[in-house]
Amino acid sequence: MWGNDDPLFPTTRISLGATRQFEVTGLDRAHWSSASPIRSIFRDAFVGADLPYFNPHSFRNTLVRLGQDLCKSPEEFKAWSQNLGHEKVLTTFVSYGAVARDRQGEILRGLATPQQPVQLGANEIAAALFQKFRDSGLAVRVT
Repeated sequence: MWGNDDPLFPTTRISLGATRQFEVTGLDRAHWSSASPIRSIFRDAFVGADLPYFNPHSFRNTLVRLGQDLCKSPEEFKAWSQNLGHEKVLTTFVSYGAVARDRQGEILRGLATPQQPVQLGANEIAAALFQKFRDSGLAVRVT
């Protein structure tokens, strides 16, 4: 039964509706005073599924690792971090940002491999420059 007397579940929010009668309008967003309720929910769910227990933060860690694989720019990772509820991306890096040892080895081996510099010709550079001007709204006329 959901209600104020059960600390495991949120309280149903009831308000006066358009018909001037009480209606359910959502869930109370009051925070739990500790992580114990969510751990109990997770523990019961894992026991019910006959699976070993994983704590709630193990799922957040998995989401951070997924973000590290999927995000291709700092902006994308910032959005991912905010979606996890972190105001600052540094929180995500400090709390969950450990690079797995196998991935760390891959990265370091990749850095040790000489990279071939990209050589652009004058025509490619000019075309890219003119495209940037056009994209910014600057009228470019070549004579």
